[in-house]
Amino acid sequence: MPMIELTTVINAPIERCFDLARSIDLHKLSTKGTEEEAIAGVTSGLIGKGEQVTWRAKHFGISQTLTSKITEFEYPYYFRDEMIKGAFNMIRHDHLFQKSGDKTIMKDKFYFESPGWLLGMLFNKAILINYLRNLLIKRNQIIKEVAENRRWRTILNA
Repeated sequence: MPMIELTTVINAPIERCFDLARSIDLHKLSTKGTEEEAIAGVTSGLIGKGEQVTWRAKHFGISQTLTSKITEFEYPYYFRDEMIKGAFNMIRHDHLFQKSGDKTIMKDKFYFESPGWLLGMLFNKAILINYLRNLLIKRNQIIKEVAENRRWRTILNA
């Protein structure tokens, strides 16, 4: 099972980074180009433990839906979202946050399993791992940019 691990250092308080990472509105902002929209469950604001969101997006020219649920939640240090319905056999995304002085260290551990056994494994290596890594990097860059300037107030309605 492939795993993508990223670390992003953000010059902002841990609580702000945690909330931005679970913001449906920020997620929409970070996925421009995939026509991603929240169509069911929590469709704006902050998602929390036990809550679900269903996304519709276009990847590789194909419209898809994916429903994920927050299955673990420890404010402001950790949450996990897991796919409960979608094209993958499995997706699990662990979001970890650590204080480091006046900075926050945000870590992602993204596990996934594609359908199609051998073809799925080949597709993972050839295309999907890099594609998903780039989506996560873009998302983390948006979280960092928003958290480090006044834009966070608009997203979090603070």
